[in-house]
Amino acid sequence: MHLSYCTNVHPAEDLDGIIGQLDTYAVRIRAHLDADVLGLGLWLAAPVASALAESVELRRRLRRELDVRGLEVVTLNGFPYAAFQAPVVKNAVYHPDWTTPDRLQYTLDLARILADLLPDTAARGSISTLPLAWRTPWDATYAGTAARRLDDLAKGLAEISDVAGRPIRVGLEPEPGCVVETTAQAVEQVSRLDNEWIGVCLDLAHLACAWEDPAEAVGRLRSAGIPIVKVQISAALEASSFSDVLHDYVEPRFLHQTRSASGEATDDLDEAIEQGLPGPWRIHYHVPLHAAPAAPLTSTVAVTRAAVRELRSECDHFDVETYTWGVLPAAQRPRDDAELAAGIAAELAFARDLLFGETDS
Repeated sequence: MHLSYCTNVHPAEDLDGIIGQLDTYAVRIRAHLDADVLGLGLWLAAPVASALAESVELRRRLRRELDVRGLEVVTLNGFPYAAFQAPVVKNAVYHPDWTTPDRLQYTLDLARILADLLPDTAARGSISTLPLAWRTPWDATYAGTAARRLDDLAKGLAEISDVAGRPIRVGLEPEPGCVVETTAQAVEQVSRLDNEWIGVCLDLAHLACAWEDPAEAVGRLRSAGIPIVKVQISAALEASSFSDVLHDYVEPRFLHQTRSASGEATDDLDEAIEQGLPGPWRIHYHVPLHAAPAAPLTSTVAVTRAAVRELRSECDHFDVETYTWGVLPAAQRPRDDAELAAGIAAELAFARDLLFGETDS
């Protein structure tokens, strides 16, 4: 079983910047955890992914830089295409989507890179990707185009895996507001694909925002034969009813889709506040696993705990993905690189206890 943290929390988008952030954050995190090896769920923006995919020398350089620092990579985050820590991201994160050749090329580039980064201890590699597209516009024509792209993806993954000697699989990641938001929708869409190479990445904050029961969700995927190729350990923001504290979480960078227990939905938190959505709410705002939000708000960490219990026997790639450290309310936001590294280390320690420290009793 591999545990990592996702580097999409960091802004670097060129190779020198990525290597620099290994020292700024990953080395410090490994020291905090006193770990022999630290797992990274690397995020590589499309331009650097293209350069790495084209150059075996660059891939070897990245592998050396990881090895000498005691870092390993078994999974890549292929959801954001570029500029994920830009001042404003919002809906741009869903583009290009799976109707485009750019998304296919980017994902195959990531697979080629991962084939050369996998440590000897890894039985397989995994890549997470967006769940087809944002829900609008979407029709049968878009669906047919996306299906053809994903068929080409499966063929490409088979070829790359043959050379690598180990399978590299891609997981569509259900997310609020997208074509695939729930595990039921995942079964409908992913069952049509080549499940030897394409399955699901379960993000636990997204699962909570869909108000899904973890045992039922995992059982649904298992019964349908859909592989869970990767799990993103995360927690969403929760509010039992409207509170003025919610205004502190309204920010311009990311979408914070909001869902009520009764089924009402908005595409961002400010819309939920303006419309007076009935509570309780779950908000697509990844909050630190180990630290409670400002009262009276809470997090969905109870869902995270329950889901991990179900998933430990279903998956071997677990990636902590809290990309929102830089937009947290000021009182909870890290003041410098050292505080961010310490916060990520605390999250990883929390996740490690979930995976290895708890029992079912």
